[in-house]
Amino acid sequence: MYQMLDPATLTVLVTGATSGIGAASARRFALAGARVIGTGRRADRLIALRDELGPNFHPLEVDVRDNAALLAALAGLPEGFSAINVVFANAGLALGLEPAQAASLDDWEAMIDTNIKGLLYTVKATLPAMVARGEGHVVFTGSIAGDYPYPGGNTYGATKAFVKQFTLNLMADLAGTQVRVTNIEPGMVETEFSLVRFHGDETKSGSVYANLQPLTAEDIAEQVFFTCTLPRHVNVNRLQVLPTCQSFSPLKVTRG
Repeated sequence: MYQMLDPATLTVLVTGATSGIGAASARRFALAGARVIGTGRRADRLIALRDELGPNFHPLEVDVRDNAALLAALAGLPEGFSAINVVFANAGLALGLEPAQAASLDDWEAMIDTNIKGLLYTVKATLPAMVARGEGHVVFTGSIAGDYPYPGGNTYGATKAFVKQFTLNLMADLAGTQVRVTNIEPGMVETEFSLVRFHGDETKSGSVYANLQPLTAEDIAEQVFFTCTLPRHVNVNRLQVLPTCQSFSPLKVTRG
């Protein structure tokens, strides 16, 4: 019989745990017996998760874009949660869908600060201890936008291309350490993603998912859980997941 890892042996750090894929992943791991540290900026949502999931969940109010605050928060973890061996660097966002020439520079900087710098801070704060212990797993929330461009995806897609390449380069650095690295690359997932992208415009965000069946946060959480509970000799480098209704567009041409 194929022997998967026991989730009870995992101590999982989930960034961006206040909604969407992060919250769903925190639930998936905690309910399976793992110890979960969930980070985010919305303390009320973290407390609600703690109330829901019980002692297996430790809330950690912190902004991953603030490296000093992140280091301090992780240094103060209670003993039962301090030996992190799964890091799900999930915190990220898309802002705006305008073409580059009309896009907001503030939106671009917010995506870079969260999707790239926040991810790097998270890895740098947790990776050395996993390498020292000789076991661990780093998982990223990438996107098919890191491979396939679309109009208005300019900086968001570029940040996810960074995540894709950083995954591969990290694997090269970690050869022989027994620390695994995985990039989960979803297509269309119905979460607060589009609501954030359109700055709270519910009409615009709702139209993205109208008359189709997108992936759910739970669908992606299941992929994260699967890759992290595979035997330690198995590393899933990249995992692209699309809803059945989504495929690829023809290349755009301009006539006249």
